[in-house]
Amino acid sequence: MAQTSTGVNGDSDRSLLHHGRVTVVQLPVIQSSSSAACCEPLTQAPLTAEQAVTLSHRMKALADPARLRLVSMLAASPGGEACVCDLTEPLGLSQPTVSHHLKVLHDAGLLTREKRSTWAYYAVVPEALAAIAEVLTPGVRA
Repeated sequence: MAQTSTGVNGDSDRSLLHHGRVTVVQLPVIQSSSSAACCEPLTQAPLTAEQAVTLSHRMKALADPARLRLVSMLAASPGGEACVCDLTEPLGLSQPTVSHHLKVLHDAGLLTREKRSTWAYYAVVPEALAAIAEVLTPGVRA
């Protein structure tokens, strides 16, 4: 590998490295005399590692069209809750499939579950959805 101290057109601040058929031009690094930051400082604290894990788990649970529809249906239900038996037909899925999706949402902390007789009733946890909305729209208040 050969190196020359002058660059294209005799520029002394560039050096050419000839490596086989490829010529690599090393450009100078511009030093800034200003100590100013390149961007505005943060206006709020970033997520902690624990918050990021919790939110990613919740967002992963929501990353399914059937689960998004379930959350929407529960939020729109009278009293804000519904039984699995009320959700299967509108969703067009079998009861075991709906139960599986509800379990994933419940395990992620997005739904509450209350057993009544032989049926389980689910409701949305508003604070969990609000936490996701806050991350996606920082500084925007409804």
